[in-house]
Amino acid sequence: MAFAILQIISILLNVAITVIIVQAIMSWLLAFNVINLQNDIVRAIWTTLDALTAPIYNPIRKIMPDFGAIDLTPMVVIIGIIILQDAILPPLAQALLG
Repeated sequence: MAFAILQIISILLNVAITVIIVQAIMSWLLAFNVINLQNDIVRAIWTTLDALTAPIYNPIRKIMPDFGAIDLTPMVVIIGIIILQDAILPPLAQALLG
């Protein structure tokens, strides 16, 4: 049972990284006017991605200094998730599974 829970956590963390990368790429496409929010599908995807990432980004944005137009928050979150996956989950798995 513990193994299944750890696998689910790992999958969710991988999905979070994917969502963050997709949102970052989409923000670049919006910034360079490759896509725009006039399109209903683009707006729906952007709103969904923003709703998923805003609760993660907002506390980190309060801590990080302002770099102007460059937002390093997605990179910080991805690094944090990778650290969580590589440094915390394996010892936790070993402790739970024996």
